[in-house]
Amino acid sequence: MSAAGGSESEDGVVNDRTDETQGTGEARDDRPPLLAVVVGLLAGLVAFLATFLAAPIGGALVGLGVLVLWIGAMFAAPRLLTWAAALGVAGLALAGYLGAAPEPLLVAAVALALAWDSTDHGLSLGEHVGRDGGASRSVLVHAGTNLLVGIGSVAVVYGTYAVAAGGQPVAALTLLLFGAVVLISFFR
Repeated sequence: MSAAGGSESEDGVVNDRTDETQGTGEARDDRPPLLAVVVGLLAGLVAFLATFLAAPIGGALVGLGVLVLWIGAMFAAPRLLTWAAALGVAGLALAGYLGAAPEPLLVAAVALALAWDSTDHGLSLGEHVGRDGGASRSVLVHAGTNLLVGIGSVAVVYGTYAVAAGGQPVAALTLLLFGAVVLISFFR
C-alpha cells in the first residue's frame, strides 16, 4: 500500500482506483447510473418523435442513433455514443434537407444533445462512483442545466432564423446547421 491509500503494482505505479466497494469485497458496477440512462433515452425518444413527425426518413436515422445510444450506455462504450450522436445529427441534417419545418428540428436537436450528454455524463459517473454511487442529484442538475442552455440556444437560433430566413430553404438549412454547431459548443 502506498501512503496515499492506493495499491502499488509491481512496477511501482500507484493505483488509487479500487474496484471494490468500501472494503466489502464486492465488485463495483462501473455501468452508468440508471437515472442517467433513462434521462438519455427519454430525451432520445423526444428527438426521434420530433424528427419523425417532421420527416420520417430523417426520424428513422435519429431513431437508429437512439438505439445505438442505448447500446452504448448498456455496454459503457463511449465510442458508440459518438456514433449515436453522428447518426442523430445526420438524421437531423437529412430531415432539414428534405424540407422539414425548423421548429421540430430545433426541438429534436436540443433533445438529441441532451440525450447524448446525459448518457455521456452517466458513463463518467459510472467510471468514478459506479452505478450505485448515489449520483441522482448530479444527473438531474446536469440534465436540467443542459436543458436550460438548450432552450436559450434555441431561442437565439430560432430568432435569427425568423429574422434572416426570408423563405429561403437553403438559407434556413444553413442557419439550422450553424445553430446546431452553436448548440453543441454550449454543451462543451
